[in-house]
Amino acid sequence: MSTPPVVSTATGEPAADQARVAAPGSAAVGAPGPRPAGRPPSARVRRRMRRARRRALVVGGRALRRAVRAWRSSLQLRIGAITMLVASTVVVIVSLVLFSQISDQLLRVKRDAAIDQVLNGVAYAQTEVSGIATGDSASVRSTLARTVEGLTSRGGSAGDFEVVMVYGSGDQERPAWSRLDIYPALPADLRAEVADGSPAWRYAPVPGEQGEPVPTLVVGAPVPTDARSGDRVEVYFAFPLDQEQESLGLIRSTVVISGTALVLFVVGIGVLVTRLVVGPVRRAAGGAQRLAAGHLEERLAVRGEDDLARLATSFNAMAESLQKQITQLEGLSQLQQRFTSDVSHELRTPLTTVQMAADVLHEARGDFDPAVARSAELLRAELDRFEGLLTDLLEISRYDAGAATLEAEAQDLGPLVERVAAGMTVLAERHGCTLQVEVPTSAVIAEVDGRRVERVLRNLIGNAIEHGQGQPVEITLAANRSATAITVRDHGVGLDPVAAQHVFDRFWRADPSRMRTVGGSGLGLSISLEDARLHGGWLQVWGQPGQGAQFRLTLPLTAGADLASSPLPLRPAPTRLVGGGS
Repeated sequence: MSTPPVVSTATGEPAADQARVAAPGSAAVGAPGPRPAGRPPSARVRRRMRRARRRALVVGGRALRRAVRAWRSSLQLRIGAITMLVASTVVVIVSLVLFSQISDQLLRVKRDAAIDQVLNGVAYAQTEVSGIATGDSASVRSTLARTVEGLTSRGGSAGDFEVVMVYGSGDQERPAWSRLDIYPALPADLRAEVADGSPAWRYAPVPGEQGEPVPTLVVGAPVPTDARSGDRVEVYFAFPLDQEQESLGLIRSTVVISGTALVLFVVGIGVLVTRLVVGPVRRAAGGAQRLAAGHLEERLAVRGEDDLARLATSFNAMAESLQKQITQLEGLSQLQQRFTSDVSHELRTPLTTVQMAADVLHEARGDFDPAVARSAELLRAELDRFEGLLTDLLEISRYDAGAATLEAEAQDLGPLVERVAAGMTVLAERHGCTLQVEVPTSAVIAEVDGRRVERVLRNLIGNAIEHGQGQPVEITLAANRSATAITVRDHGVGLDPVAAQHVFDRFWRADPSRMRTVGGSGLGLSISLEDARLHGGWLQVWGQPGQGAQFRLTLPLTAGADLASSPLPLRPAPTRLVGGGS
């Protein structure tokens, strides 16, 4: 039979292997090879702990965010939590006060009964030890033992107890006890006070019958004797408080259970009352949301005659009034749209006839005298302006009727911007300003309706030329991964905050007394805004009085995509003008 290897208690490896490892350079057969390279176990443990800590932080953060969201969004939860907190605080305070009073009263009754029993026991012990022979130690021991036995057998109203008697003569003490382990457990300060000649009591842990410490009321008193001077007799009663401790534990359990039940009951009442109040408010909020979504027939059920019923009645009255007003406004709007559409269509035929006659007169103006020739030119110009107004009215009526459609196709916006700017050069020269176009060197491909984008740019550039006071007009094109933007910046009169809010309104002018020099219809910016919205884009404006204005058109590169940001800022960076006409 082979002998098992001796194992080291320090590392758990065989002792022979340890010897081989401790002696480098030895060529012992069977020595273990080097440990493969890799992370030590402690590093792997730390790595797992870090991952677990990060995971716990993530889970805790999510739970905290959910709790905060629930706290903010639920009035019922807040009231229930606050009710539970307040009720728990009150119950805890009342329970502590009540338990303290019960405990004090229970211990006071125990202490009073114990002191009365000790005083009776002192009187009995005095009769027993009055004739003790102080010089005879056997007589002292027998007298003390007989007295302890008598006191133990007498019983009393304070419950179970143990007795210790001590006879002291100088520095010598002769104790007697009803149980051996009571005497060493007597508190030193209690013994000192009794040795001074006065009764005293203390609460102290005293070993029980099984040796475990038991809370005990220890009462001691000196026993008067006719012994010689310097001798003393002391008696100590130890009253275990285990029954009182059991009573207090039962009372504590009862108070905890009753308090918990009371807290839950109060919280349940609070949640129920809150639900009765919050329920109608939630129904009113849901009704208001449906009313805001366009369901004008939404009404709340009225129950009773209380405040909630009055709330429902007021809500229904408000909804009825809103429905009537919105119905009237819709009727007026439809009538206005129909009127605009009908007038535009009805004027198209006579306008065409008048234009044909004006074209004939314009072609023959060389045969007229100068005044008549000038009138023919003005007639032709005003008819062209009138035709543009009718075209804009028809276009805006199509938007009002929801008949406008987007014919999007992928195209490069750089040439489109340059083409529109080139077409506006004559107008810009007429106003003494220049157009500065900045487009990326790479192609900006977007799915847009080219006709509508050109119309938006013509409106924006024409508006910038008209209000630019001869300063240069800057046109910038840029793009990112999801959107493209075109800004038109002028350095003219600018816009105040009120004008910026109304600049896209139909037929709105910042200064009604100011004459139009470009000859627009007053609908250009309104149609431009609708064109941008039809693309799913933005048309925004920034302006400051005396610093000019900047319009920004932002469009998604893919038709139907949602916009999150714009490649160009709406507020331009401060620039210093170097040139430009005035």
